[in-house]
Amino acid sequence: MIENIRYLFDQNIREQYKVRLIAGSDEVGRGAMAGPIVVASAILKPDYNNSKIKDSKLLNEKQREELYEEIKENCIAYSICEYDSKFVDQYNPKKTSQIGIIESIKSLKVKPDICLIDGESIELARYKCLQIIKGDNLSISIGAASILAKVYRDRIMNNFHLEYPQYNFIKNKGYCTKEHQEKVKEYGALNIHRFSYKPIKFLKEK
Repeated sequence: MIENIRYLFDQNIREQYKVRLIAGSDEVGRGAMAGPIVVASAILKPDYNNSKIKDSKLLNEKQREELYEEIKENCIAYSICEYDSKFVDQYNPKKTSQIGIIESIKSLKVKPDICLIDGESIELARYKCLQIIKGDNLSISIGAASILAKVYRDRIMNNFHLEYPQYNFIKNKGYCTKEHQEKVKEYGALNIHRFSYKPIKFLKEK
């Protein structure tokens, strides 16, 4: 049996810091020019081990959907926070992600002993937070949070596709693909687009 390095990473954190409950936090949608930024935090059961859980970008949609329900069933607590395009325009993507991480951690029904955060340095009173660079593929807890956030956001974008099929959100998920930019040039920007982003800002000014 191949050892699950992401599970072992979390186990090493438990041993190093003498803790039991680990929260993993991650965001999805920061680089998109349409749709929300979604942030998730998850506290997995300490003995839950699934080698399929990793960075959501390394999984296909079917795999993520299957893991989404299993992760929720094996969480002691989880929370998902959503911030629309207007919020992102007001606060900028990085600040929105930081706000989301803080709010999603504070929204957990059980307080974690330690918080592992993908890429961001967060200070939160009465919580111990560790910044883990590329943590969504190092920690099973962060990987689980990345899957929760990704599936939740993809479902939102799929619903936008039903409302605005000409933008092909079901494929681009709001990201700055060449096709998406061409669609905005052809049909104009929607209220779900981020007007602070260069491709949208440029078209608006033009």
